[in-house]
Amino acid sequence: MNIVVLDGHTLNPGDNPWDEVAALGQLTVHDRSTGQQVFERAREAEAVLTNKTPLTAETLLQLPRLRYIGVLATGFNVVDARAARARGIPVCNVPEYGTRAVAQHVFALLLSLIHRPQAHSRAVRDGAWADRGDFSFWLSPLTELEGKTMGLIGLGRIGRAVADLARAFGMHVLAYTRSRDDTPLSPRSRWADSVLQVFTESDVVSLHCPQTDETRGMVDAALIGAMKPTAYLINTARGGLIDEQALAVALLDGRLAGAGLDVVSSEPIQPNNPLLAARNCLLTPHLAWSAIEARRRLMQAAADNLKAFLAGRPINVVN
Repeated sequence: MNIVVLDGHTLNPGDNPWDEVAALGQLTVHDRSTGQQVFERAREAEAVLTNKTPLTAETLLQLPRLRYIGVLATGFNVVDARAARARGIPVCNVPEYGTRAVAQHVFALLLSLIHRPQAHSRAVRDGAWADRGDFSFWLSPLTELEGKTMGLIGLGRIGRAVADLARAFGMHVLAYTRSRDDTPLSPRSRWADSVLQVFTESDVVSLHCPQTDETRGMVDAALIGAMKPTAYLINTARGGLIDEQALAVALLDGRLAGAGLDVVSSEPIQPNNPLLAARNCLLTPHLAWSAIEARRRLMQAAADNLKAFLAGRPINVVN
C-alpha cells in the first residue's frame, strides 16, 4: 500500500518514529503540506494521513487511487467526510489519546496564572529578593484553589479528567453539557442549568466543548461580563469558541483576573490578534496534546486504524 503523510512534523519532530505505520506499506512522510501541494504529493496514494492539511471534496476527486483517510487527531473537520463517504473512502480518527495531557495543561495554565512562578523567578534573578531584605515577598496576591469553584463547559473525557484534578485540589465542580446523561457526578460536583450559570458562579471556567456553528463565538462580551472580576478563563479546546476582542478588552480593563489559552481562532496566531496585547493572558502554542506519551499513543492508534482497515474491519470510522 502507498501511504502518504501530509503533515507529520508535529506528531514526530524526531522523537516518535513512524515504524508502526511504515510496516504497513510504502511510506512517504511530509513535514508540512499546503493545500496546493496535496494533489502532487498524494496523487498515487492509496492511504493518506493528515492532521491539519485539508482534504476537500474537490481534492478528493483528483485522487482516484485513494482508499483510506486517517486523521492524526480527534477532530476531523479538515476532511470533507461526506465527499469521502460518497467515494466509499472511510475517514478514521483517533478519539482518545491525550486526555490526561490536556487536563494536566489546564492546571499548568491555572497554577501559572495564580502563582506566577516564572515572574517570581525572574524577580529573584534580577535581585529583587536580595534588595528587599525580607525573607519573603510576592509580586501579586496569591490564592488557594481549595473551596473555589471550577466551571466546566463540556464533560467528555477531558472535562471529566479536569474535574478529577479540580476535586483533588479541593475545588467544587459546576458542569454544563448539552449531552447531559444520567451518569452520576462525583462528590463536590453538580450540574448547571445553563452556560450562563457556569460563567456567573465559577472562580475558574474551563472550556471542553467542540467548536460548531452553534458554539463559535459563544464566549462573547455578555458571558465574559457575567464572570467574577476575580475569575479566570481557561481554553484548551478550540480558539473560535471565544470572542477574542471581547476577552482582550475585559483583561485590559481589569474586569477579569486572567486567561490561559492554548488555542486561538487562527493558528498559528496572527500578529494582529488582540490577545497578544492583553494583560494577564497566558498563551501557549496549541501544545496541550503533545506530551510524548500522548503522541506515542496517537502514533500507535493511527497505525492500528490503518491495520484494521487493511484487515477489512475498519475502526474509528467517522463517516
